[in-house]
Amino acid sequence: MKINVEVDCTPEEARRFMGLPDFTPVHEKYVSNILESMDKGVSPEMMETLMRSWMPMGEASMNIWRKMFDQVGGGSSSS
Repeated sequence: MKINVEVDCTPEEARRFMGLPDFTPVHEKYVSNILESMDKGVSPEMMETLMRSWMPMGEASMNIWRKMFDQVGGGSSSS
């Protein structure tokens, strides 16, 4: 037997229904830090170093994200 259920709700309503935490303040702080760094004229290399320090698991986390974007974009990972 196959049953399909369609739920029409906003992402916020789904998050609350599933009991997931609200990371909006963390996201806003993260974005504001990136924008502030860009306004100060940070080089791409410095931005990468900064993002590595903010990312949990450091290099491993960056590699996971890079591979995910490569797969979605249809590209191949160079590492």
